[in-house]
Amino acid sequence: MNFKTLYIEELGVSVEVASFCPREGVGEWHVMLHVDSRHEGFEGQLHRIYEAEDRLPGMEGFEGARYILKRYFLSDSTNQQSLMRQEPEVALSVIQQQPLDGSKVAVWLYLTSGQEITTEHGTVVASSNGYRHIWHMGFVCNQGDSAQQTETLLNQYEELLGKFGATLAGNCLRTWFFVRDVDTQYAGMVRARRENFERQGLTPETHYIASTGIGGGPADTKALVQMGTYAITGFEPGQQRYLYAKTHLNPTYEYGVTFERGTCMEYGDRTHVLISGTASINNRGEVVHVGDVRQQTRRMWENVEALLHEGGMEFSDVMHLVVYLRDTGDYEVVSEMFRERFPDIPTVITLAPVCRPAWLIEMECIAVRKNNNPKYRAL
Repeated sequence: MNFKTLYIEELGVSVEVASFCPREGVGEWHVMLHVDSRHEGFEGQLHRIYEAEDRLPGMEGFEGARYILKRYFLSDSTNQQSLMRQEPEVALSVIQQQPLDGSKVAVWLYLTSGQEITTEHGTVVASSNGYRHIWHMGFVCNQGDSAQQTETLLNQYEELLGKFGATLAGNCLRTWFFVRDVDTQYAGMVRARRENFERQGLTPETHYIASTGIGGGPADTKALVQMGTYAITGFEPGQQRYLYAKTHLNPTYEYGVTFERGTCMEYGDRTHVLISGTASINNRGEVVHVGDVRQQTRRMWENVEALLHEGGMEFSDVMHLVVYLRDTGDYEVVSEMFRERFPDIPTVITLAPVCRPAWLIEMECIAVRKNNNPKYRAL
């Protein structure tokens, strides 16, 4: 794993990079772009972000890199998304989760080399060595309440996966649910997801899917839920396992939600760990350190670290961090804590209320570590 931070002076854009590039096989890059506000509007900041993105694949250290995923964090998606360019060749996620560094836009970028990247059925597919990585972002529905919209989105996704000979239960590794007014609309999303999963045989006795359910505003003001997804075909059942960290966390179904704390996917040459949105909670499902953002941050780190350890990882293997805050007033404290502990990991901190009002902070991440397991094909 290599980390570096670049600053493009003329653009006022900082480029935080984590790369995993073995001599042979697939290379991976996770990048966070942050733009100086320069007291200008959204269009000016976005133009500078776009210019930095366009330069990136041609820069030293990005040889052969191509974009798979772009997730934009906006300050006002309803007014801003129409100003953004269409990019059908990448999995594009645009959501109102204001960056808290004073800018109007930030972006998480995922790039790879050594994969064939195609667009099929409106979905980005990255193929290599018999695996197909299926990324689809930005699912929205603008009719019905949050439960009805969630049911529609999941049905649409199941239909899409069927075109790849895949199923949600068998092939989906990761979902993201961005919920408008999470304090009132989250319960409907949770209920619809649980009912949908039960029909597909996803129960406490089988498994669920790693996920983040968090506050976020789709551009369409009638859309209450926006969903993003990641699935894989071509892997053997033994390659995937779920992470629980039972010393620190309880099974999510005990408090009525249906997702896995984390998922570990093992390949012949590397292991991926995808950590779900994780907050300050104990193994009885109780919120810990109510009202204290410093202590909640430390407990959140402890929980994530326990999940990483179960997947054979350390924080030094983490390639990016997405941090969600309920209260903008906590930004200075939290950003300083993250800079001190994780100065090299690409990080974005956004305004996005967590699903329980008492949770002040949540984070998610993806980690990668070199592996040498002849039982499985390399990525």
